[in-house]
Amino acid sequence: MKVKEVFVLEEAFDDLNEGKQFYDFQEIGIGDYFWDCLISDIESLIIFAGIHKKKFGLHQLFSKRFPYTIYYEIIEDIAYVVAVLPMRRNPPWILKQITKRR
Repeated sequence: MKVKEVFVLEEAFDDLNEGKQFYDFQEIGIGDYFWDCLISDIESLIIFAGIHKKKFGLHQLFSKRFPYTIYYEIIEDIAYVVAVLPMRRNPPWILKQITKRR
């Protein structure tokens, strides 16, 4: 399914900022690389939205370079990014984050 637009919800934008801060704390500059990679993954939804399997009621796009999952839903012809969460967290924590946002 091709979408016309990708919209990142404020909470997902906050997730991206938290990830960037985490990686900057590890080594200066890695946070910028994280940001660029995740934004590129999100932008790929313009072409690939809808092909990813669902978990917790949302499509899951796995980041190509970092252990993060982009959770999104499609409403009409817009992909809404609901969350960008680290895969290393336990599933109940991930489910709680997603549930709060829906």
